[in-house]
Amino acid sequence: MKVLIVGAGPAGSTAAYHLATAGVEVTVLEKTRFPREKVCGDGLTPRAVREMQLMGLPHDPAEGWRRNKGLRLIAGGRTVEVPWPELSNFPNYGLIRTRLGFDEALAVHARAAGATILEGHSVTSALTDDAGKVVGATASVLDEAGRKTGETANFYADVVLAADGNSTRTAVSLGHEKRDDRPMGVAYRTYFTSPRHDDDWMEGWLELNAPSRGGQPGKTLPGYGWVFGVGDGTSNVGLGILNSSKEFGKLDYRQVLRDWTASMPAEWGFTPENQVGPIRGAALPMGFNRTPHYSDGLMLLGDAGGMVSPFNGEGISYAMESARFAAEHIIRASGANSKLATDHVLNGYADFVKEQWGSHFTLGRMFASLIGKPAIMKLALRTGMPVPVLMRFIVRMMANLTDAGERGFEDRVIHLLEKLVPATSNQGISTHIQATSLPIVSVK
Repeated sequence: MKVLIVGAGPAGSTAAYHLATAGVEVTVLEKTRFPREKVCGDGLTPRAVREMQLMGLPHDPAEGWRRNKGLRLIAGGRTVEVPWPELSNFPNYGLIRTRLGFDEALAVHARAAGATILEGHSVTSALTDDAGKVVGATASVLDEAGRKTGETANFYADVVLAADGNSTRTAVSLGHEKRDDRPMGVAYRTYFTSPRHDDDWMEGWLELNAPSRGGQPGKTLPGYGWVFGVGDGTSNVGLGILNSSKEFGKLDYRQVLRDWTASMPAEWGFTPENQVGPIRGAALPMGFNRTPHYSDGLMLLGDAGGMVSPFNGEGISYAMESARFAAEHIIRASGANSKLATDHVLNGYADFVKEQWGSHFTLGRMFASLIGKPAIMKLALRTGMPVPVLMRFIVRMMANLTDAGERGFEDRVIHLLEKLVPATSNQGISTHIQATSLPIVSVK
C-alpha cells in the first residue's frame, strides 16, 4: 500500500514515521522548506510528550528542549501553580520547543525511519478517479525562495492523508468546508528577550480585556494569555481568543497583545525594544470543525480536521495522536485480504477518533460557549482560583489528562462527565447536523 501525506507538520511527520517504521511506502509533500516558523505557543503538554516518547523522538535539554513542571495560572490577583499529574499513561512533564526546531526534528525523525519528504511542493488539489475516490494530489513545485516555478507534479497513492493545517487545500478541493456549528479561535504571539526565559512553568493568564475606550476598561474576552520561557534568552508571549463573544473578529488582536504586555512589570522585558520578530497570528480550528474525517481514500489529520481542543487551544498533541491513529488503521488495512475488508478498516478511523475525543470535545464546546459570557467567566474565576484542589481538577479536565485505570477521584469524575454528553460528530454535515444542538456561536 502506498500512502501520500500532504503537510510535514506534527501530524504529517508523525504519521510518516509510524508508517515508514511499519514498512509502508510513504511520501510527504511539504510546501515550505525546513527549518521554518509556525505560529504557536511552542508549549507541549504531557499528552504531546507521550507521542514523542512513542516515536522514540529524543528531547534532550542540551538540544533545545526545555522541560516544565506544570501550569501557573493567574487571575483575579491570585496565582496558582498546578504541577502536571502523576499518571500511569502520561509523563509528568511538559516541554517548550519552538516550532522552528520541533517541526524539523519530527521531519528528520520520519526521514530516518524511511519516509520520503519532498519540500517545496505546494499541494493545490486532490486527485480523484472516475468513481470519486481520492487517488493522489497535484502539487506546484516551488523554488528555494518559495516561488512557483511553473512546474506541477501529480502524486498517486492508495490513501491520502490531509495534514495541511487549517486551510487544507486538499480537503477544500473536495468540497469539505468548515462547519459553522463548531467553535473557532485565533492565536497571536511574539517573542521577547527576557530574564523569564528559563521559567519552569507554563504560565496562563485567565483574564484578558479588550482595549479600553473612552477611559473605560475593555470587556473581558473569552480567552487567555500565556508566557512560556523558551530557554534561549526569549519568552513566547501570546494570547488565544474564542469566537464565543460579540467582539470576535472586530478587535485588533495585535493591539490587545501590545496593551497586555505593556501592563507587565518592566523588569520582565516585554517591551517593544526587546521584541524579537513581528506579532503573528493563526486560526485555531476546534471541535472537529471540518468533516468527514474519512471519505473515499482521504483521511483528515490534526488542524485539517479541526482537532484543536475547545478547552485550551491545544492542537499539537491531537495532531500527533490522530496521525498515529491513521497510521495504525492504514497498517491494519494493508494486511486485509480483500478490498471490502480494506475499506472497512479505513472507514473505522473516523469512528475511532470520535470515540477517543468526541465527548471531551463536546464538553469543550460547552465550555467555549459559557466563557463567552463575561459574567459567567468572572464568577468561575472568583469561585475556582481560591480553591487549589478545584484548579487541579480543571487543569486535568482541560488538558485531557486522565488515568486510563481511573485510579483517582478526578479520573472517575471526568470520565463520568464524558459519558453524560453525546460525542461530537466527525461525520458529514448532512447526516449529523441535527446532533449539534449545543449553544455554540457560529464562526464569523
